[in-house]
Amino acid sequence: MAFVLTYFSLRGRAEPIRLMLKDQGKEWTEITVTMEMWSKGDLRESCLFGQVPKFQDGDLTLYQTNAIRRHLARKFGVYGKDDKEASLIDMMDDSLQDLLTKYVKLIYQTYDTEKENYIKELPRDLAVYEKILACNKGGFLVGKQISFADYLLLVLLLNHQVLSPTALDNFPALRAYRDKLSARPNIKAYMESDAFRNRPISGNGKQ
Repeated sequence: MAFVLTYFSLRGRAEPIRLMLKDQGKEWTEITVTMEMWSKGDLRESCLFGQVPKFQDGDLTLYQTNAIRRHLARKFGVYGKDDKEASLIDMMDDSLQDLLTKYVKLIYQTYDTEKENYIKELPRDLAVYEKILACNKGGFLVGKQISFADYLLLVLLLNHQVLSPTALDNFPALRAYRDKLSARPNIKAYMESDAFRNRPISGNGKQ
């Protein structure tokens, strides 16, 4: 089955999708959207909600990052072992969306004025995930196997360490989790690749 991901040449909202695909050993074609292409308007108008990422799985075309992630999670079996775990994973992912929204607002709207305050408040946001991981002996957010929410948490941890290199200093469980996921063979190879290293985190150069 051919996968095609259409997105800008940055990590952004597509990075959890890429991590899941790589970790699950899947190949895909990536169509890189340039600002020139986007500003012309034709591509934007062709997208159902006027946004990317766009993801094609054979004859199925999806928009909206989280719909894409959940589709792939069901397809790859990384949505929990049963309905209970799936519901807990949804809960974790929704909480991570709150943190992602705060981060995106900082990067694109308030970076110059709010970065210092954001970093001061970050330990409070991370503490809950430290507690969750310390309590769950399975090594993941939920249960004993990786889920689509774990890929997002890894992206957020990596991004926040760029923003504040000491962000995880007081969170041993989060550091161990970051190291564990980053050492998964396919993720490790991807993170060492030019494809990963050459993509900026954001579209405005702030990170």
